Amino acid sequence: MEEKEWYLEYEIQQDRPGLLGDVSSLLGMLSINIITINGVDNLRRGMLLKCDASQKIEDLEAILSNMENITITKLRTPKLRDRLAVRHGRYIQRDADDKKTFRFERDELGLLVDFMAELFKQEGKRLIGVRGMPRVGKTESVVAASVCANKKWLFISSTLLRQTVRDRLLDGEYGDDQIYIVDGIVSARRHSENHWQLVREIMRMPVIKVVEHPDIFVQATEYDMDDFDYIIELRSDPAEEITYDHVDWHSSPGLESPNQFDF
Repeated sequence: MEEKEWYLEYEIQQDRPGLLGDVSSLLGMLSINIITINGVDNLRRGMLLKCDASQKIEDLEAILSNMENITITKLRTPKLRDRLAVRHGRYIQRDADDKKTFRFERDELGLLVDFMAELFKQEGKRLIGVRGMPRVGKTESVVAASVCANKKWLFISSTLLRQTVRDRLLDGEYGDDQIYIVDGIVSARRHSENHWQLVREIMRMPVIKVVEHPDIFVQATEYDMDDFDYIIELRSDPAEEITYDHVDWHSSPGLESPNQFDF
């Protein structure tokens, strides 16, 4: 019988020496293998498990439910957030109202890169928006995630090293092994019809696209936020407000300064 993976997470109600050992021993008696284990919060433990029968998981749930010191919070087929929580020892913060919005802080860049890399590895098209203030690590994280996912990255518009505004792609720049990166502010200020034709062509392609500053991008185009599959917010600290009040993206295109659109 084929083995299946499960994610178990429990909250410790009363910590005591040997509690983890008791849970591990129970899993051993039920012939459930532990793949990975880690703390995912101060008093929460997460485990990736593998076994060959769902009845064993039902038995595990029944026994753990009667243990006074712990409370099961999740027992399910593992999702991406579960795997990353066990891998990094913390959960990705998700917006309570908008389930496609995920929040990260600058000291979580490793978790962010891992999260985006897993998205990049998935088959099919994805449109990912990335919000953040200047020099917080947006573009660098996208590039690092592309490397981790063994994908090539291609700037359609950007200011990472110098200002980049593409009007066309070369023959070797098409394909699902590419991550296409668009800076919404740079593109909004670039009034070249050839550039916008290229952006629209890429948006129609069944590939992964990353749009930095998606709020500006949708104001300047016919697209809207519902077109995005994921929105990632990156802040220096939890209290930082992401705002575009001081960005004049309506100005006529100007390519004089390589740092003109450094946002």
